[in-house]
Amino acid sequence: MKLPFFSHSLQIFPCPNMQATAAYYKKLGFRAVAYLSGSEPHIRLYRDQIELMLTQSALNRIFPNRKQYGYGYDAYFITDQQAAMQQELVEKGVAIVQPLVVTEYGNKVFVFEDVDERWIAVGNRL
Repeated sequence: MKLPFFSHSLQIFPCPNMQATAAYYKKLGFRAVAYLSGSEPHIRLYRDQIELMLTQSALNRIFPNRKQYGYGYDAYFITDQQAAMQQELVEKGVAIVQPLVVTEYGNKVFVFEDVDERWIAVGNRL
């Protein structure tokens, strides 16, 4: 008998301004699809195997994990091409807050900050 398994993950980002956040991620190559007329308005963002859901926050500001809890990323995108992805994002004007490194736990990763001050790690296990 084959055991059940998880195949993907969807990251949900509450936003003070969904349209501004969507515009930022579109600059990074994401495709946006708006679902604004339903009972739970949101915008879906797609790029490669990544899917994000933007929701409207009741707050005027986002408090990223590192500010709320003292450390932590707000999302972790996985790629085997970390250096090329970092270069692509740099060329698009993205703020890199931690250049590509090998972590103590064996991941090769860099971190960028998005328009809402979230820190997004991009990497993979070596």
